[in-house]
Order: sequence, then C-alpha cells, then structure tokens
Amino acid sequence: MKKLWGGRFAEQTNPAVEAFHSSVAFDARLTEQDITGSLAHAKMLCAVGLLSESEYVAIRDGLQGILADFRAGTFALDPAAEDVHMNVEAELTRRIGPTAGKLHTARSRNDQVSLDLRLFLYEACGVVREHLDGFLTELCGLASKHLDTAMPGYTHLQRAQPITLAHHLMAWAQMLRRDRMAFDRLSGEVNISPLGSGALAGTTFAIDRAMVADELGMAGITQNSLDGVADRDGACDFLYHCARCMAHVSRMCEEIILWNTAEFGFITLSDAYATGSSMMPQKKNPDVAELARGKTGRVYGDLIALLTVIKGLPLAYNKDMQEDKEAVFDAYDTLTAVLGLMPPMLATATFNAERMQAAALGGFSNATDLADYVAAKGVPFRQAHEVSGKLVALCLGRGCTLMELSMDDFKVACDVIEEDIYEAISLKQCLSHRSLPGGPAPREVERQVAEMLKSIGKV
Repeated sequence: MKKLWGGRFAEQTNPAVEAFHSSVAFDARLTEQDITGSLAHAKMLCAVGLLSESEYVAIRDGLQGILADFRAGTFALDPAAEDVHMNVEAELTRRIGPTAGKLHTARSRNDQVSLDLRLFLYEACGVVREHLDGFLTELCGLASKHLDTAMPGYTHLQRAQPITLAHHLMAWAQMLRRDRMAFDRLSGEVNISPLGSGALAGTTFAIDRAMVADELGMAGITQNSLDGVADRDGACDFLYHCARCMAHVSRMCEEIILWNTAEFGFITLSDAYATGSSMMPQKKNPDVAELARGKTGRVYGDLIALLTVIKGLPLAYNKDMQEDKEAVFDAYDTLTAVLGLMPPMLATATFNAERMQAAALGGFSNATDLADYVAAKGVPFRQAHEVSGKLVALCLGRGCTLMELSMDDFKVACDVIEEDIYEAISLKQCLSHRSLPGGPAPREVERQVAEMLKSIGKV
C-alpha cells in the first residue's frame, strides 16, 4: 500500500518494521472516534472555506458510509496501512477519490490520535460510572435487608467491635462512590479538544478550533499546541482510577473469600458464581472473587507501564506514545468485566445471619462498650480500659463471656458498675448506641443508604 507520508522516502519499509510499527491490531478500536472527529473537522474546514460545499458533502457521505460498514462488521482494516487513521483515509480515498486528501488539511495524526483517545476516555468514564451505579444500587439493596444483621467488625483481622452487615456493605459502597466521583471528574477533564495542535506547532490555516470542539460536544480546546499532542495525563488518570477501583474491589473480594471459608461461614456463594475441583469432589471455590483479586495486579501493571513510557519523553510527540492505548483498553476491559460480575455474585449469595451474630457475641467485641460504660460513670478512660481488660482476662481464664460474669465479679473489678451493665454491653445496645453520623446503628445506616441512593440519582 502506498504510504500517505512516503514522499520523502526512496526505499520501501522493511516488512519486519511494518509489523513492529503497525498499531492497527489495537487502535482499530478507535475507528468510531476517528471518524467522528474527522466528520467534525471536515465540517469546520467547509465553514472556514478550506473545503467547498460539494467536497464537504463527498467527504461527509464517504465517512458516514465507512462508519456504517464498520458498525456492520464489513469494513476490515488493513495492517499495511499502519494505524486506524491511515486506514480510514485510505478507504475514503478508495471511495471518493483524491478529494479525500483534503480532509487532512490543518491536521496531523498527532493531534488526531490525541482527540480519538480523549473521546474514548470520555465514553469509557461514562460506562464505568454506569457499572458503579449498578454496583452501588445492589449494595444499598443488600444493606437495607441487613440493617439488623449483627457481625463482628475487625482490626488486624481480629474481632474488634460489633457492627452490622449493612454497615460493612455501606463501607464498601463509600469506596465505590469515591471511584464514581473520580471517573465523573475525569470525564470533564478529558473532554477538551486538541485538534488544531497539528504535529506540534499548530497550523498556518485560519481554522476554527472552538467550532470543532462544539461539534463534538467538548467543553473547550487545549491551550498549548505542544502540550495538546504530548499530554497523556488523562490516560494516566484513567489508569490510576481503574487501578484504585480494582484495589477497592480486591479488598471486597478478599473479605468475601474469607467469609466463604468454613472457618468464617458468613456467606455462601451461588453455584453460578463458583467452580469446583478436578480432583476433590467436595470443593466449591470462589473463583470469581479470586480472579477479580488477581486481575488487580494486571491493572496496576497497565498504570505503571504508561507512567514508565512517558517519564522520559521530550516534547512533543514520540512513537513511544503508541503504547498508551493497549494499557488503557486492557484496564478498561478488565475493570468493566469485574464490575459486571460483582453485583450479581453478591445478589445471588446467601448471608448466614446466625453465624455472623454468634461471631459478634464472641471474641469480647463488647469490651470497649464496657470501658465506655465505666468511663461514663466518671472513671478516667485509661483506668476504665484497664478494668475492662482485667475482666476480659478473667473471662478467658474461666472460658466464659462478659455477659456471663456475675455482679460480684463486676463489683470486684470496679465498684461503679451496676445491674444495668448487662443491658449496656448487650449486642443490641452496643449497636444502637453507635448512632452518631457514620456509625453502625441500624437507623443511621438506613440514613446512609438513602443518602447514597440519592447521590447517584436512584431516588
């Protein structure tokens, strides 16, 4: 195939270089964005007099035809044409003749690829937000069903204080809401048109950059032509947000995996979201959660790969930047696949409320409430803490719980303790007393659920 840039070259490109150089295998994914940008560019060229009306109509109709064929799966890109941009232009030339060559007036592949990537990132942020909205809605629904399901909260993976399953689920939801907000902000940041930056120094043609941005529904234009083609911050930010979101999901999956063990027994996954062993017939493995946890490292790798690519690049464009798209596509595909599986996996799971409550009652998770009770009677908290700790030690020696101690036992430890101690350290009171904003009291978590649903427009 004749090179669109071949005028300066006397020799043919080595076939091995052709294969090494070509990006069609992955940037074919930007075909729609590339044609959308070209349609806006052509319309502007006509508006400023660089294309006649008939030339514009021919280019517009040709591009729309290519787009229709691409969507129908009948437009196959040619690896010999190097990238998606040259494929589209070569196909347009085949369809409408030399007029197609005017489309590249006042434009470079450098600002063209920057635009295509920005358009993709904007759309990708929207898709991820939709996935997160679905996940958040599911978590809120589950929390509403488990407002009174007590369970132990953990620090250092040791039973610490009693909470509810609803409170734990809404902690997951807060993590995802921060991700949603991050992708929402990023969608606005990348929605800026670099077209008109040219290869690096703009163009001598009197084009209307703002018109192109408006035509594409973008919020504005880049303010420096060098930066317009060299900037990949949006891609880096997208990868970081994908990596952080995967980290959040991985933490959830780690807990699901633990809860699914016989030792915890807090959750039973549906057969539809588990697999078996080829040797051990009794096994039911939480493979979806494990794979999601494992794929987090893959997305971290995508982020580090792009940061490493750009860390030493001089301005403006360098061929190294061709490596940006594979990382972005991989992270996007991985994250959306995981976010698509997590909500139905949780929706079809069974939570063992009795096992959770038994665990909340064990492990002296009400020891802090005992210390708070003593402190509320006027004893300095450090002394109250020691009283509670000694009573826990007494229980450990006897093999009993704090609720099983006698009144005499409490009085020996601290004479301010009265009969109401049993109610004060009961599981129900431990939960209901933690009613401050953000706490695990059922009524407070119910408020958190309502606020969360409102924040994502589900109320």
